[in-house]
Amino acid sequence: MAIKFQYNKTSLGELGKQLKMRRNALPTIKSKESALRSEVKRAKDAARELKEQLDAAVKRYDYMSALWGEFDSTLLRIEDVELSSQKIAGVRIPVFEGIRFAEKRFNLFSSPLWFSDGVRILKELAELGIRSEVFNRRMELLDYARRKTTQKVNLYEKVQIPGYEDAIRKIKRFMEDEENLSKSAQKIVKTRQQQAAEESGL
Repeated sequence: MAIKFQYNKTSLGELGKQLKMRRNALPTIKSKESALRSEVKRAKDAARELKEQLDAAVKRYDYMSALWGEFDSTLLRIEDVELSSQKIAGVRIPVFEGIRFAEKRFNLFSSPLWFSDGVRILKELAELGIRSEVFNRRMELLDYARRKTTQKVNLYEKVQIPGYEDAIRKIKRFMEDEENLSKSAQKIVKTRQQQAAEESGL
């Protein structure tokens, strides 16, 4: 990234402000990146744990797989998934609050005995599945924010701060050279004036 500047004090002052702002912001951005990194790991671990619980629950009820063909699928449906949101390191993420199920009444005497267990099992599996999805979404949002923050840290550290330092160095050198040339020119003029004065005095 080429930093545009002019060889004058105004430009030097502006570049100094920009450099100071970036140097001051860098520790904050780094701590945000670190916080996001740990939150991504926490969300990933939680999502993996919930997935394992879901897989274990499905295996646990595997022996009932032949019975599910008889199950009345209209007995239970998800009416609503209740979510709230939370901010972590400036990122808004979903928080699982609960599930509202709509249950249809069924006759306990005319229906198979295991239907009530089937409803309970489906609720358990649905909750584990949805919790897992919420944590996957949290992980995606946090990881996206972490990548963006890492890009900003790299931009500041590797591009902008060195760029501003280089531009400031160039302006200072130019101004020093200009000052040295001006002093040298003044000395030459003064020497010539003295020589002219001496020659005219002869």
